Amino acid sequence: MLRLRYLLSVVFIVALQACILMPRQEENPALQFTGGTMLQYPGFASAVVPTRNIEIWLPPSYKKDGTKKYPVLYMHDGQNLFNKTTAFGGEAWEVDSIAEASIASGKINELIIVGIWNTNRRFWEYFPQKALQNLSTAEQKAALTYHGAYKGSDSIYFGADYYLQFLVKELKPFIDSNYRTKQDAANTMIAGSSMGGLISLYALCEYPAVFGKAACISTHWPIVFNNSNQVPAAAIKKYFAAHLPGPANHFIYYDYGTAKLDSLYAPHQQQIDSIMQFKGYEQNKSWVTKEFKNAEHSEVYWRQRFGSILEILQPKK
Repeated sequence: MLRLRYLLSVVFIVALQACILMPRQEENPALQFTGGTMLQYPGFASAVVPTRNIEIWLPPSYKKDGTKKYPVLYMHDGQNLFNKTTAFGGEAWEVDSIAEASIASGKINELIIVGIWNTNRRFWEYFPQKALQNLSTAEQKAALTYHGAYKGSDSIYFGADYYLQFLVKELKPFIDSNYRTKQDAANTMIAGSSMGGLISLYALCEYPAVFGKAACISTHWPIVFNNSNQVPAAAIKKYFAAHLPGPANHFIYYDYGTAKLDSLYAPHQQQIDSIMQFKGYEQNKSWVTKEFKNAEHSEVYWRQRFGSILEILQPKK
């Protein structure tokens, strides 16, 4: 009965959005582009997670060719992607202008980019939820307390599985119903930085038939902000070692810098790379790991390499 109620609520939400949630084309001069189109869905409703904003970038040919279908890249931390006025620290990735330049130069295939804003539940929603099975209750509380997400009296809440339900059962059907998309896994990608890298890989593991490619950028493997406590990181790696799908229909991109917070990531990434090899992935074929010397953990550095990431995910053929 509960499952039926949930399914009915999802159907209602999607139907309601299709009928009345009209896209708003941004008029802010800072968001005007030479060829692509930017659309916004403020307050996109969900039956399973808090309301959040959704932004969609359509490639230059979308309005010119009414029949062409496009692959889709879903990206977390959406407020940091397009507009510096909403981005953390006033630094946006500028994925729109980078994608347009890459398309114009013939380096990548055209694609649709969907930016999913985070909420004040970001840590809960991005932490790979089933990895908690590898942590004791005390260890779970310690990880939360470290991030200021547990005050000692609140019940423990992690919401990554609900967040992925939102992506797969609510947002993706809405995008596929309202835009000309290639809906198969080979043309459905997911990407994020820091904790967004963790949830991207988790999405591919939990929904391997939905997501064919993942980009995990400056992935925050340690969970805490040093390498003195390896318990949370070990729990996450144990989950990925058990649940990573095979390479036949999947591609995974990883990267990390060597400065400041990113300087913690090399030993963790080496362990993940070993898991990739054990699962049968081949470097530069079904998987890529890149190190960026002197790169830090910020939108400035992610912006600098986003073009090369697109070329790896969507190379022009």
